[in-house]
Amino acid sequence: MDIKLAYGKTGLALHLPDDANVTLVEPRYVPGLPDPQAALRDALRQPIGSAPLRDRVSSADTVAIVFSDITRPTPNHLMLPALLDELSHVPPEQIVLCNALGTHRRNTPDELERMLGAEIVRRCRIEQNGFDDPATQVCLGQTSRGHELWINRAYLEAGVKILTGFIEPHFFAGFSGGGKAVMPGMAGLKTVLGNHDAQMIGHPNATWGITHGNPIWEEVREAALLTGPTFLLNVTLNRDKAITGVFAGDLDAAHTAGTDFVRETAMVPVEELFDIVITTNSGYPLDLNLYQSVKGMSAAAQVVRPGGTIIIAAECWDGIPDHGLYGQLLREASSPEELLAKILAWDEPRQDQWQAQIQAMIQHKAQVYVYSDHLSPEQITGALLKPCRNIETAIEALRHKYGPAARICVLPEGPQTVPYVVGARAAV
Repeated sequence: MDIKLAYGKTGLALHLPDDANVTLVEPRYVPGLPDPQAALRDALRQPIGSAPLRDRVSSADTVAIVFSDITRPTPNHLMLPALLDELSHVPPEQIVLCNALGTHRRNTPDELERMLGAEIVRRCRIEQNGFDDPATQVCLGQTSRGHELWINRAYLEAGVKILTGFIEPHFFAGFSGGGKAVMPGMAGLKTVLGNHDAQMIGHPNATWGITHGNPIWEEVREAALLTGPTFLLNVTLNRDKAITGVFAGDLDAAHTAGTDFVRETAMVPVEELFDIVITTNSGYPLDLNLYQSVKGMSAAAQVVRPGGTIIIAAECWDGIPDHGLYGQLLREASSPEELLAKILAWDEPRQDQWQAQIQAMIQHKAQVYVYSDHLSPEQITGALLKPCRNIETAIEALRHKYGPAARICVLPEGPQTVPYVVGARAAV
């Protein structure tokens, strides 16, 4: 069986023996919209639960447009021009574009040009969220869960606040998009640490496809609403990163319509657990580093049996990465068990501990191998994972371990597909 895995920009060919017991799990393919620019324009003019965007903004208003950073495949180069066209009556100097970095690194000028287009970068003011700079943040008090709410000042000072993003299943927030543009996107470190602390991450409902009842999603929504968002523009994408749906208007109404669409197309039932699950992190740009690739591991963990094996193929051109604390947290532990125990014992949460915690929870269930052209075996081992130099060779050895009839699942698009066992709750 020949399969193409989503890997980097070009993909990775995988050949599995014809006699292998393989189940291929992919999202239902939805073709890209024939005219995405027209679809974006129509959605802005006929939104869900809201008046048309142009009618909600006067020429005297100041406007903040929040956009996703380089770690997301959001088609900013299409979405932002559509928004700016509808806001053509607003002077450019009254518009700020807010890069929703969360706790990620700042994007370089070259990355911003690739994401937004050179013309937009040249003529628009861009504010990159400074999560670690309190001078750029404003405290709005506390959420109902007792976490301090620090949000970017430039975003808050705008009279009109427009949130953008794309919707896919998310491994602890239920779905991406919606209020995540604000929190963690434009939030301060203390706020992100509270929302992502060990108890929140460890909640059984903090997982793929769950919104109401998920404490992380509920606090994200609460935080976003407290900032007074004016309008939401979210899209859905297929494996070719083409726009398949546009959901614009009221934050709750538009995001719910988008998550309903994604739930039907990206969440796939299977009958039973597998011995081996081969996964990816959906290719470029989502597999830029190991930190992001924990999402692909988590998708596989939904359907791997206890004691089974996960193999993830992720390019990781950005390394572990060097920025943030994720790599350091992994290197300071001798095993996933020690890592998880440390995180659960800390009095104060630390940056990136959520990713390390989820990785350790996955490894409590299954061993995890990593195939990557940009990580050395030493880097992978230092991250408490097992290096894989050749997936076909690894599968041959694992079939010897589990038996020739071992059940193998392949998720070629990684977390763009979230499998689940019929009648069972999500795993980790």
